[in-house]
Amino acid sequence: MLIPLLILVAACAPAPPTIMGRASVIDGDTLEIHGQRIRLWGVDAPEGRQSCNDASGAAWACGRIAANRLDQRLQNRTVSCFEQDRDRYGRMVARCETDGEDVGAWLVRQGLAVRYARYAGAAYLVEEAAARREKAGVWAGNFTRPEDWRRERRGGK
Repeated sequence: MLIPLLILVAACAPAPPTIMGRASVIDGDTLEIHGQRIRLWGVDAPEGRQSCNDASGAAWACGRIAANRLDQRLQNRTVSCFEQDRDRYGRMVARCETDGEDVGAWLVRQGLAVRYARYAGAAYLVEEAAARREKAGVWAGNFTRPEDWRRERRGGK
Protein backbone atom coordinates (compact mmCIF):
# COMPACT_ATOMS: atom_id res chain seq x y z
CA MET A 1 0.00 0.00 0.00
CA LEU A 2 2.93 2.34 0.57
CA ILE A 3 4.14 2.23 -3.07
CA PRO A 4 0.85 3.54 -4.61
CA LEU A 5 0.76 6.31 -2.00
CA LEU A 6 4.32 7.38 -2.89
CA ILE A 7 3.42 7.44 -6.59
CA LEU A 8 0.36 9.58 -5.85
CA VAL A 9 2.41 12.01 -3.75
CA ALA A 10 5.08 12.27 -6.46
CA ALA A 11 2.44 12.88 -9.14
CA CYS A 12 0.90 15.71 -7.09
CA ALA A 13 4.20 17.41 -6.25
CA PRO A 14 4.67 20.76 -7.98
CA ALA A 15 7.03 20.81 -10.94
CA PRO A 16 10.43 22.29 -10.16
CA PRO A 17 11.22 25.67 -11.72
CA THR A 18 12.75 25.64 -15.18
CA ILE A 19 15.31 28.20 -14.03
CA MET A 20 15.96 30.05 -10.81
CA GLY A 21 18.41 32.61 -9.49
CA ARG A 22 18.97 36.33 -9.15
CA ALA A 23 17.33 38.19 -12.01
CA SER A 24 18.54 41.19 -13.95
CA VAL A 25 15.71 43.32 -15.30
CA ILE A 26 15.99 43.96 -19.03
CA ASP A 27 12.69 45.85 -19.26
CA GLY A 28 9.31 45.86 -17.54
CA ASP A 29 8.42 42.36 -18.68
CA THR A 30 11.77 40.73 -19.48
CA LEU A 31 14.29 39.25 -17.07
CA GLU A 32 17.64 37.56 -17.42
CA ILE A 33 18.75 34.73 -15.15
CA HIS A 34 22.10 32.98 -15.70
CA GLY A 35 22.36 34.53 -19.18
CA GLN A 36 18.89 33.28 -20.20
CA ARG A 37 16.36 35.88 -21.40
CA ILE A 38 12.89 35.32 -19.97
CA ARG A 39 9.73 37.05 -21.16
CA LEU A 40 7.15 37.17 -18.37
CA TRP A 41 4.09 35.16 -19.32
CA GLY A 42 0.70 36.84 -19.50
CA VAL A 43 1.77 40.48 -19.07
CA ASP A 44 2.78 43.35 -21.32
CA ALA A 45 4.64 46.28 -19.79
CA PRO A 46 5.16 49.66 -21.45
CA GLU A 47 8.28 49.81 -23.60
CA GLY A 48 11.40 51.54 -22.29
CA ARG A 49 10.90 54.63 -24.46
CA GLN A 50 7.13 54.71 -23.96
CA SER A 51 5.48 57.48 -21.97
CA CYS A 52 2.01 57.65 -20.46
CA ASN A 53 -0.10 60.54 -19.23
CA ASP A 54 -1.17 61.07 -15.64
CA ALA A 55 -4.62 62.30 -14.59
CA SER A 56 -3.68 65.92 -15.38
CA GLY A 57 -2.33 64.98 -18.83
CA ALA A 58 1.35 65.33 -17.90
CA ALA A 59 3.65 62.78 -19.51
CA TRP A 60 5.62 60.35 -17.36
CA ALA A 61 8.17 57.70 -18.37
CA CYS A 62 5.94 54.69 -17.66
CA GLY A 63 8.19 52.20 -19.49
CA ARG A 64 11.34 53.20 -17.66
CA ILE A 65 9.53 53.41 -14.34
CA ALA A 66 7.98 49.95 -14.79
CA ALA A 67 11.46 48.47 -15.32
CA ASN A 68 12.93 50.38 -12.36
CA ARG A 69 10.14 49.35 -10.00
CA LEU A 70 10.47 45.71 -11.08
CA ASP A 71 14.21 45.89 -10.50
CA GLN A 72 13.63 47.28 -6.99
CA ARG A 73 11.07 44.55 -6.27
CA LEU A 74 13.39 41.72 -7.31
CA GLN A 75 16.53 43.15 -5.69
CA ASN A 76 18.44 40.49 -3.72
CA ARG A 77 15.66 37.91 -4.15
CA THR A 78 15.72 34.53 -5.82
CA VAL A 79 13.35 34.33 -8.77
CA SER A 80 11.90 30.98 -9.85
CA CYS A 81 10.54 30.73 -13.39
CA PHE A 82 8.35 28.02 -14.86
CA GLU A 83 8.51 27.86 -18.66
CA GLN A 84 5.13 28.10 -20.42
CA ASP A 85 6.23 28.62 -24.01
CA ARG A 86 8.86 30.12 -26.35
CA ASP A 87 8.26 33.37 -28.21
CA ARG A 88 9.04 34.07 -31.86
CA TYR A 89 12.51 35.28 -30.85
CA GLY A 90 13.28 32.02 -29.07
CA ARG A 91 13.05 33.52 -25.59
CA MET A 92 11.60 31.50 -22.78
CA VAL A 93 8.13 32.72 -21.82
CA ALA A 94 7.62 31.88 -18.17
CA ARG A 95 5.52 32.47 -15.11
CA CYS A 96 7.97 33.70 -12.51
CA GLU A 97 7.68 34.11 -8.78
CA THR A 98 9.67 35.36 -5.87
CA ASP A 99 8.92 34.53 -2.25
CA GLY A 100 5.81 32.70 -3.51
CA GLU A 101 4.42 35.80 -5.25
CA ASP A 102 3.66 35.77 -8.98
CA VAL A 103 5.78 38.55 -10.52
CA GLY A 104 3.33 39.10 -13.39
CA ALA A 105 0.40 39.45 -10.99
CA TRP A 106 2.39 42.00 -8.98
CA LEU A 107 3.22 44.05 -12.10
CA VAL A 108 -0.40 44.12 -13.25
CA ARG A 109 -1.71 44.92 -9.75
CA GLN A 110 0.70 47.88 -9.52
CA GLY A 111 -0.44 49.21 -12.90
CA LEU A 112 3.09 48.71 -14.26
CA ALA A 113 1.89 46.24 -16.91
CA VAL A 114 -1.38 45.16 -18.45
CA ARG A 115 -2.52 41.59 -18.77
CA TYR A 116 -1.76 40.16 -22.19
CA ALA A 117 -5.22 38.68 -22.76
CA ARG A 118 -4.33 37.22 -26.16
CA TYR A 119 -1.85 34.89 -24.47
CA ALA A 120 -3.04 34.72 -20.87
CA GLY A 121 -6.80 34.34 -21.26
CA ALA A 122 -8.43 35.18 -17.95
CA ALA A 123 -5.18 35.27 -15.97
CA TYR A 124 -4.63 38.50 -14.02
CA LEU A 125 -8.19 39.76 -14.53
CA VAL A 126 -8.62 40.40 -10.80
CA GLU A 127 -5.29 42.25 -10.55
CA GLU A 128 -6.03 44.42 -13.56
CA ALA A 129 -9.53 45.26 -12.32
CA ALA A 130 -8.07 46.34 -8.95
CA ALA A 131 -5.38 48.47 -10.63
CA ARG A 132 -8.00 50.16 -12.83
CA ARG A 133 -10.33 50.78 -9.91
CA GLU A 134 -7.54 52.33 -7.85
CA LYS A 135 -6.06 54.18 -10.82
CA ALA A 136 -2.68 52.60 -10.18
CA GLY A 137 0.23 53.18 -12.54
CA VAL A 138 -0.83 53.46 -16.18
CA TRP A 139 -4.49 53.51 -15.14
CA ALA A 140 -4.02 56.92 -13.45
CA GLY A 141 -4.50 58.67 -16.79
CA ASN A 142 -4.26 57.82 -20.48
CA PHE A 143 -1.86 55.41 -22.13
CA THR A 144 -1.43 53.41 -25.28
CA ARG A 145 -1.36 49.67 -24.71
CA PRO A 146 2.24 48.49 -25.20
CA GLU A 147 1.25 46.16 -28.05
CA ASP A 148 -0.38 49.06 -29.92
CA TRP A 149 2.57 51.36 -29.16
CA ARG A 150 4.96 48.83 -30.73
CA ARG A 151 2.71 48.38 -33.77
CA GLU A 152 2.58 52.17 -34.31
CA ARG A 153 6.40 52.32 -34.24
CA ARG A 154 6.65 49.54 -36.84
CA GLY A 155 4.41 51.42 -39.26
CA GLY A 156 1.15 49.61 -38.60
CA LYS A 157 2.43 46.07 -39.08
